[in-house]
This record gives sequence, C-alpha cells and structure tokens, in this order.
Amino acid sequence: MSVVVVGGTSGIGLEVARYFAGAGDDVVLTGRDAGRTEGIAKEIGARGAALELAEPEGIAAALASVERVDHLVLAAIERDHNTAADYAIDRAVRLVTLKLVGYTEVVHALLPKMHPDSSIVLFGGQALQRPYPGSTTVSTVNGGVTGLVHTLACELAPIRVNGVHPGIVGDSPYWTGKPLDAVVSRTPTGRLPTMVDVRDAVVFLLRNSSVNGVNLPVDGGWLLK
Repeated sequence: MSVVVVGGTSGIGLEVARYFAGAGDDVVLTGRDAGRTEGIAKEIGARGAALELAEPEGIAAALASVERVDHLVLAAIERDHNTAADYAIDRAVRLVTLKLVGYTEVVHALLPKMHPDSSIVLFGGQALQRPYPGSTTVSTVNGGVTGLVHTLACELAPIRVNGVHPGIVGDSPYWTGKPLDAVVSRTPTGRLPTMVDVRDAVVFLLRNSSVNGVNLPVDGGWLLK
C-alpha cells in the first residue's frame, strides 16, 4: 500500500505514519521543515516531502514525486486562540487557508495518483461541537472539515472520504502534563482518548470499504455529559 500522511512529523500524524511504515507500506509523510521532515521519515522507514499547507500554490510541486496514493491522511493541524472581540485577521486567514484550502489542494494535486479503491481521511476536531472562548476560528474550520468530507465523498466517488474528530487526546504533545481531571470526569469511559485510539480510528476509516462520508468522533463519549 502507498500511504501519504500530510502533517506526519509529530503527534497523531506521526503515529499514523509510523503504523503504516511499520507494516511495510510505502509511506510519504510531510512537514514544514525539509530537514526535520527528512530526518523523521528516515527514522521510521518512510519518505519525506516538505510543504506548507498555508501556501497552497506550492503544494502540487511539493508532492510531484508521489507516484500512487492508496490512502491519504490529512492530519496537519494548527492551534489558534482567536475571539470576535479581539480578532487577529492574519491568524484566522492562515488557519482557514491551511485547513480548508490547503487540505483541498492536496486532494486536487494527488487525485490523478488515486484509483477507485483509494480512501481519504481528514482531521477535524470536537471544538466544533464543544467550543470554548478563543475557539472562534478553530470551531469554524472544524465545521468546514465536516462539510468538506461530505462534498468530497460525493464529488470523488467511488473514492471514499471520511473525517475523524478527536476530543482532548490526553497523551498528545499539546495536552501532556496539563490538568485534565475535569475533562476526564465528564467522559463516560473514565479516560481520555489516546493517540493510538485515534490512529486506530483512522486505520478503520481508511480500510473499511463501506464507510463513506462519515465524520467520526473519537472522544470517549465526552459530548454526552
């Protein structure tokens, strides 16, 4: 299998890339910094490609060496604290471009390398359903990812397109060490999702040939309480 993981140099994206590389698949992972991307790719037995999703005009050239795509994972994320009262337009435009225009341009660039059995997973997040002060742009783009999953699943058929929407992932680099007891107490499973939990959800969405157009929450039932 040939697998492309956009945003594969850290966090859950790296977990996904490492899984497929460990299974012997041909993996291309991307990151912003060329040297770091190549180093991480070599470490896990993958190939690296440097690209910046927030500069979508350069995406096609950065991915030109990719020959075939069986699975595509768009895992790159960026955190932004932005409010309507104190609105930073430059940060908002960057995040919208990265997550919506950048994601779509990756699909556009790689579509000729795909085939009817290819599959795509886009990363959103539960800030759409559980916003917080400062999540104005994050919640909005996660809603955009949900819509993007639906329209791409229709437009690219029979290629399957799904989304994964993690809650707070307790062992991810961003959340490790932060006080999360209040979140755990509101999670019916009594624990937070792990990066492996999210990775397994991604693998399921990529491989199950009858799951299509789904936006899958991975949050331990957090939204129920």
